[in-house]
Amino acid sequence: MKAVVFTLGCKVNSCESASLMRGLEELGYEVSEELSFADLYIINTCAVTKEAEKKSRQAVARVRKFNKNAKIIITGCASQNNPQSFIDKEGVTLVTGTEYKDKILSNLDKTGIEIDNHTLDYKESLTPKTSKTRAYIKIQDGCNNFCSYCIIPYLRGRSRSRSPLSIKREIELLKPLEAVLTAINLTAYNYGGQTLTDLIKSLTDLNVRIRLGSLEENIITDEFLTALKNLKDFAPHFHLSLQSGSSDTLKAMNRRYTAEEFLKSIKLIRSYFPNAGVTTDIIVGFPTETEENFNETLEFVKKAKFSDVHCFPYSAREGTKSYKLKDLSSDVKKQRLDALIDLKNQLKREFIDSNLGNTLEFVVEEYDGEYTLGYTENYIKVYLKGELKEGKYKVKLIAPYCDGALVELI
Repeated sequence: MKAVVFTLGCKVNSCESASLMRGLEELGYEVSEELSFADLYIINTCAVTKEAEKKSRQAVARVRKFNKNAKIIITGCASQNNPQSFIDKEGVTLVTGTEYKDKILSNLDKTGIEIDNHTLDYKESLTPKTSKTRAYIKIQDGCNNFCSYCIIPYLRGRSRSRSPLSIKREIELLKPLEAVLTAINLTAYNYGGQTLTDLIKSLTDLNVRIRLGSLEENIITDEFLTALKNLKDFAPHFHLSLQSGSSDTLKAMNRRYTAEEFLKSIKLIRSYFPNAGVTTDIIVGFPTETEENFNETLEFVKKAKFSDVHCFPYSAREGTKSYKLKDLSSDVKKQRLDALIDLKNQLKREFIDSNLGNTLEFVVEEYDGEYTLGYTENYIKVYLKGELKEGKYKVKLIAPYCDGALVELI
């Protein structure tokens, strides 16, 4: 019997899918994450935007092209938000939500809609199936922020965190070259009063590169950065979620910081890690965003000198506070998105250029038939001619190439 676990959305979804893959293997299934013929498909969905939810629904038709007789189980944020839209699709047997995803393993023969209520305690999952290169370690779930545009707190429930002992044991068991701490709201990590800073301090004896997922601005303090600096091997890449460079727009988004405070956090990061990659998310076309607000965002991005920007247009999500606001036209959103993409491409190239000649370390992730690919500690994608075996290598960046840089071994 073969099973495919197909994942849309965030790294937390990827972690949860990897746990399902481990469980399916223990049940005797041959398991893959790539779309191919299978007897069972589990689709782990996303609902962060309307487009993500649409792609989640379309995934049902995609898997049925491989086997119309297969059993299809739906889980994740999109099915939590609108289970009926999935159970009505041909081939779908079971629809679950975001909670207790591992229960799917004991409910493979069940049919209908099984949406569990959210708990107030962190739910442990099976150890995920992962490679020895990079392991995503889920440490927290849920969110209490309620940004005015975001539906995720309603679908994932309140913030809850995993025990430091459990996190450390999983890293030690998997023994990856790089462990990426990931969460729905990483900054909100709090286990019985132990914060994310405390968790970092507890990992100082691990011989593994530690990388962090997306962070909020308020976590950036001297104590936090000192804890990171004391790790044996820290990847100085900070993904700080901005959303807008206009303080007025940030207030309307319920983001709880100003553009000036955010910029101070970036400066503090660079005082500890001068060559850090600092990346971000930005939403363009929020309903209250004026042309002046958008220009403030462009100027802010230039000042911040981000190494990369994940930019996307505002997507109205029913049930959020901003859903009631009048949406901007798609033409305005596209115009602003195109302008921001041009700027982010320029800044990404400048960051790569600033690292040419530097010696950095990268972890091998794949071989494309010509180049070995991976990412440096400050998150530059590198291309090394020829094939290298799994491992971590020192390289010198020699020239820009594609979406990263060509390197040579040191």
